[in-house]
Amino acid sequence: MLNKKLIIAFIGLVLVFLAYKFGSTVAPKSKTEAPVTTTEKVFDIHKYIIEEKGHLTASQVIALGKLENSVTRGDVKEQMISANTALANFWKDSAHTPEPYFYYLSEAAKLDKSEKNLTFAAQLILHNLRSEQDEAKLNWKTAEAIALFEKGVELYPNNDDLKIGLGSCYIFGKGRTGNATETMKGIQQLLSVVRKDSNNMKAQMMLGVGGYVSGQYDKAIERLQNVVEAQPNNMEAIAFLADTYAAKGDKAEAIKWYLISKRLINDPHYSQEVDERIKQLR
Repeated sequence: MLNKKLIIAFIGLVLVFLAYKFGSTVAPKSKTEAPVTTTEKVFDIHKYIIEEKGHLTASQVIALGKLENSVTRGDVKEQMISANTALANFWKDSAHTPEPYFYYLSEAAKLDKSEKNLTFAAQLILHNLRSEQDEAKLNWKTAEAIALFEKGVELYPNNDDLKIGLGSCYIFGKGRTGNATETMKGIQQLLSVVRKDSNNMKAQMMLGVGGYVSGQYDKAIERLQNVVEAQPNNMEAIAFLADTYAAKGDKAEAIKWYLISKRLINDPHYSQEVDERIKQLR
């Protein structure tokens, strides 16, 4: 598991909102907190797959073996794409184990190189890593998603969603563990999008998150305000805005946006958390 500093007891309402809507966690970096220097934990997907095979039934082992040995002579590339896709579906639908599913889906997308499949695999892993609390798995998922997004950006340079996804990987990956260098990589990738199109709210949103995570609260507020003005019902932006004001120490604005989020998010648990948060601020 990530240590306490990596998970960070995310006292704001973004945690509650993201858990409610996305199952995700992001934490702001303390401006006074020294960076953590630890050896990076490694997740070995191949070893993990071998271990997970030990939990399969006899019939599943037979089915899996057939899929693993399905590549023969002929058009090897197309067979490998088909085999990796079938293996991905096996781990998703039969074994219900996400990491092998992500691995084989990623391998198929890298071989296929289509914009659609690269984007799907990359976005799926990005969505999942946002809630990952195991440091080794987080590192692996981040690296997998970055590799897919980078390949997508290389092949389809006009696809801004791929650039936004790449920037998001840096922020939600090592950036959320307090790695300022990774956060800045993400911010620079996102800036390349908004410099071309300042009305791209996806990029503006993620720049706001990047500012929040790195403790640049004024910049985060500016970006998030832009998003909320353009998209008044963007609940994630409002939740981040409330927490950013709270982190900055502006209690009045924080309470204002917490109350707005409470009205928009019709959920008893979230409302209870908002009330508790406001109580702490007053």
